[in-house]
Amino acid sequence: MKVLTKISYSAALIALPALSQAEKPNFVFMLVDDLGWKDFQCYGSDYHLTPAIDSLASDGVLFTDAYATCTVSSPSRASLMTGKYPAKLHLTDWIEGWKMPDAKLLVPDWTMYLPTEETSLADVFKRAGYKTAHIGKWHLGETSEYWPEHQGFDINIGGWAKGSPYKNKQLGYNGYFTPYGNPRMKDGPEGEYLTERLATEACNYIQSSTSAQPFYLNLWFYNVHTPLMAKKDKTDKYNALVDQSKLQQNPVYAAMVEHVDDAVRKVVQTLKDKGIYDNTIIILTSDNGGLIGRGAKKITNNTPLRSGKGDMYEGGVRIPFIFKNINQAEKGSVNHSIVTFVDVMPTISDMMNLPVAKSEKIGFDGVSLKPVLSGKTKQLKRKDVYWHYPHYHIEGASPYSAIRDGNWKLIHIYETNKYELYNLKDDIGETNDIASQYPKKVKELDKKLNKWIKKMDAQMPIPNPNYKGL
Repeated sequence: MKVLTKISYSAALIALPALSQAEKPNFVFMLVDDLGWKDFQCYGSDYHLTPAIDSLASDGVLFTDAYATCTVSSPSRASLMTGKYPAKLHLTDWIEGWKMPDAKLLVPDWTMYLPTEETSLADVFKRAGYKTAHIGKWHLGETSEYWPEHQGFDINIGGWAKGSPYKNKQLGYNGYFTPYGNPRMKDGPEGEYLTERLATEACNYIQSSTSAQPFYLNLWFYNVHTPLMAKKDKTDKYNALVDQSKLQQNPVYAAMVEHVDDAVRKVVQTLKDKGIYDNTIIILTSDNGGLIGRGAKKITNNTPLRSGKGDMYEGGVRIPFIFKNINQAEKGSVNHSIVTFVDVMPTISDMMNLPVAKSEKIGFDGVSLKPVLSGKTKQLKRKDVYWHYPHYHIEGASPYSAIRDGNWKLIHIYETNKYELYNLKDDIGETNDIASQYPKKVKELDKKLNKWIKKMDAQMPIPNPNYKGL
């Protein structure tokens, strides 16, 4: 048992409603890897076909202004599991990160795993009598002591060190097609596609559930992370649909998005066949913005958002976020509240009345979305969200911190000590830096940002004594 879970649960359990195990809602958390804000039809894709996901959105709430807590995978995943900002966890880059020893700044020696001392979402579910399972990508530790089976999950299928499917010609591992070379999942029959396999494992898990014990299921896809690989029939389908007038034009990537849609359809149908769909809360989101690619090798297009995965702008952090509640107050609603990944833990523990100690709640950096999801209010009161990335990324970012406060977004770039200011209501594409026009607003937001940095005890980059300039 983890150190932080060794609390007296008796007081916390008093607050739980008098529900039988059969009456407690189930929870399915579907996370897509590297999916862009515009990659679903319901978010405006003009090329990808996602009818099952669109249908799920019509049963829930679609958030337009939802954010990952980082432009890369591992830090965002850690936030989802703990309710804490990456800066507080000192887990601020993907594991293992880009090595740039000749850069102007030295990046901090960050934590390259999710500490088992942290209370995870799975830990909290287990306290409430749930069975727990993780299926798919993990990417929160290089060695097995940090993998899902040691983070509160009863079952781990496919979650290990790798952040993408293992493709190695010498060893015979074939990425999205078996053999996978995954130590937490057996290889399948020839031609098996990874996303279909993960969906099957999830459906088998749901089918094996009983009314005696509710479940919490992570289905964290490896799609749509590179290497770009999909089944030929789907790729052929999108090759025939390529239209130069459309923003998105990559047929393999489009096929990978459809593979996710197929998986969502299969899981939802299994829940319905089991008779538990209406008693199951579902979240569907992405761990960071879409990877846009370079030159002729364009992957996705996040327009009107600027840039994509690995960069400091909206395209790197704004993501799809669909929440299907039980007893949904207003199905198919669109909400413009500013939400972020640190909100997931407090929201779920609040809505499902899970036993969380007061000391743990104090550690949460997010807010509960329950007032919005229950229909009590249209807009969250919280307006400010933060990012801290003291690293370099090959896709464009250099060390920076940022704040969005209402419609204002301030970015502090540490290499040059430059500030960029945008009004996202007027300029969602961050094309017009208005920092020089609003010096008082820059000062106001910078003060707020620095206060947050100190509160998080965030690690900072430092000057590189070996830097030789351009």
